[in-house]
Amino acid sequence: MPLHVEGLLAIVVFYLLILFVGIWAAWKNKNSGVGGGSDQSESIMVGGRDIGLFVGGFTMTATWVGGGYINGTAEYVYLPSYGLAWAQAPFGYALSLVVGGLFFAKPMRSRGYVTMLDPFQQLYGERMGGLLFIPALMGEIFWSAAILSALGATLSVIVDININMSVMISALIAIFYTLVGGLYSVAYTDVVQLFCIFIGLWISVPFALANPAVSDIGVTAVRKVFQTPWLGKIEPADGWMWADNFCLLMLGGIPWQVYFQRVLSASSASYAQVLSFLAAFGSLSPITLLHLSHSYTNHTLAPITLLHQSHSYTSHTLTPITLLLQSHSYTNHTLTPVTLLHQSHSYSNHTLTPITLLH
Repeated sequence: MPLHVEGLLAIVVFYLLILFVGIWAAWKNKNSGVGGGSDQSESIMVGGRDIGLFVGGFTMTATWVGGGYINGTAEYVYLPSYGLAWAQAPFGYALSLVVGGLFFAKPMRSRGYVTMLDPFQQLYGERMGGLLFIPALMGEIFWSAAILSALGATLSVIVDININMSVMISALIAIFYTLVGGLYSVAYTDVVQLFCIFIGLWISVPFALANPAVSDIGVTAVRKVFQTPWLGKIEPADGWMWADNFCLLMLGGIPWQVYFQRVLSASSASYAQVLSFLAAFGSLSPITLLHLSHSYTNHTLAPITLLHQSHSYTSHTLTPITLLLQSHSYTNHTLTPVTLLHQSHSYSNHTLTPITLLH
């Protein structure tokens, strides 16, 4: 696959912007007089407890809206056996933020805790607090791995960078600005990232829907065209599984340190509650609409041949491929049949996310 120069430049500019904002936030925090002496650890962990509504709303939304959330939602909307009916993340995580705001945000913030484990440690002792730290740590590790994996898959599609290298570079940048500025750097870089996600997705939606390879959304919602209808359905035998997954998202989305770190960094208990509600609204992004285009796209009409010279076609890469394809002009090479790709690559459904973006 030839190097996508525009995509590479965009990634470099984005990384430099993130790094600059992270360092600037650390400098701003240092020169604000907060974080010296005994308050240093609290400044790093909860940003001095002076995060306002604007920055707080963005960083709270970024708690869930990331690479794993976006690519995972795309994959479930596309998969023929699931569809929109099984894309539960946007609504499940939004409700988890609402429940957290209603029942936990105010009490936790008003009592001045630093982590979500503080009340358990005060009530049950340090040993129990240390024991509860283990599942919390494992959850954060696996969640971070999912985000980095999604980012690596996206970069490997758009700029043809080795996925391991892209994960390492991204992790090093994030670790650097976090060590320098703590939550302040994380919060302000979240603002930049969510602006890019929100604006980028809304710009992508009309191009994805207007693509000549994409069929009418109203028709493919109820009738099989290229695959089963994208609305999906819940079989009676799967009803309990659907409910269990939804409860897992709604209730399991609450006991996370990243969520309570934002709650505890709010400038007041009332703000902590409001931030949860703002993030719930922000979690319902246009990502689901964008990824409906995967399920009613005729992939034989899209210029995916170049992509498949070096990439497998899997569902977890659907999103970056859809975006990348929007950047190509529809010349005669867009009529190249996908069967040519099969001479050297398998055409499996787990590669569909990045290919749709490339269309």
